[in-house]
Amino acid sequence: MPKKPEDRSPAFAALKRRQFLQAAVLPCFAPGVALAAPAAADAQFTVEAKFYEKLPYKKIKCKLCPRECVIDDRERGYCGVRENHGGTYYSLVYSRVCSANIDPIEKKPLFHFAPGTMAFSVATAGCNVNCKMCQNWEISQVRPEQVRADYVPPAKLAGLASGNHCYSIAYTYSEPVVFCEYVLDAAAAGHAAGIKSVVISGGYIQREPLMELCRRVDAIKVDLKAFSEKFYKEVVNGELKPVLETIAAIRKQGVWNEIVYLVIPTLNDSDQEFRALARWIKTEIGPDAPLHFSRFHPEYLLKNLPSTPVETLERAKAICDAEGLNYVYVGNVPGHPAESTRCPKCRRVVVERAGFTVRAINLDNGKCRFCHNTIPGVWEGALHV
Repeated sequence: MPKKPEDRSPAFAALKRRQFLQAAVLPCFAPGVALAAPAAADAQFTVEAKFYEKLPYKKIKCKLCPRECVIDDRERGYCGVRENHGGTYYSLVYSRVCSANIDPIEKKPLFHFAPGTMAFSVATAGCNVNCKMCQNWEISQVRPEQVRADYVPPAKLAGLASGNHCYSIAYTYSEPVVFCEYVLDAAAAGHAAGIKSVVISGGYIQREPLMELCRRVDAIKVDLKAFSEKFYKEVVNGELKPVLETIAAIRKQGVWNEIVYLVIPTLNDSDQEFRALARWIKTEIGPDAPLHFSRFHPEYLLKNLPSTPVETLERAKAICDAEGLNYVYVGNVPGHPAESTRCPKCRRVVVERAGFTVRAINLDNGKCRFCHNTIPGVWEGALHV
């Protein structure tokens, strides 16, 4: 059937595109996870931000991440989820959950934190960087009004995690730094219900909010995008130095921390970079910090590059092993032997994994069952297999 004349107008076409995007960009809810009905108004998602400075003429300076956006009245910061209203800064994504799933903790990945348990994983819209390889750009690179969401206040979130037999709540998929106020309150509500909290972040955050997170959550996994400022500037639109400072600070606070490095062909896969990374971790964090080399697949703005050869990941692991790191993993390669945790003393497998499935745990009170060497991590609550 031919289109009606009015259907060909630019305004009609734009409307159609908006309707398509609103319908297509949907949250990913796990089967059986019943959430609250969508909010009637944005007001219930809005709370005053915790980390900012008031300036003259109703301006504010955001003190949440290293960007320190200076924002005029009725404007938003780089992340798009915080807005200045008359000199008071507000988060627009408090309890505004646009994605919720029940995931194995191994998917985060956290390998030394309660292996075999499940995490109730949530996200809001927004991010404070723009990685060209982002896997979740549909929610991280949009404003909150552009994606469907549900109102899930902290107590409700804790109840959902408990009701679905999850050991932890994971703040993930987009960037938890930009919904920091929600993370802090939800972690407190989770602890009151006996539920742990883990943060999956790029680590681009200022010290004060980071210290608040360290006091509230039980583990933080940082995605270290590369070990060069050039990569961070050109591919991430961020900075490396603050991320390294974040990783070091987390370890000093005694919060369990793991590092993931997505290996991208031609961009961050040189032997020199792997070696420099290993030496920095060993010196600044210690040889027991788990390091995951993850396989890249073409995504978002980097569809021109091939998937990472498995041999490259194995080479990265071999370099870091030789530099003295004790727990180096290969990720996004289901069935690879380097998914499992080996005791660095006797070389026996203490946590056997196949993809996201834990097949065996040979630990007794955090010690290798074979040689009794202590394996660093948070083993309380681990699956009994």
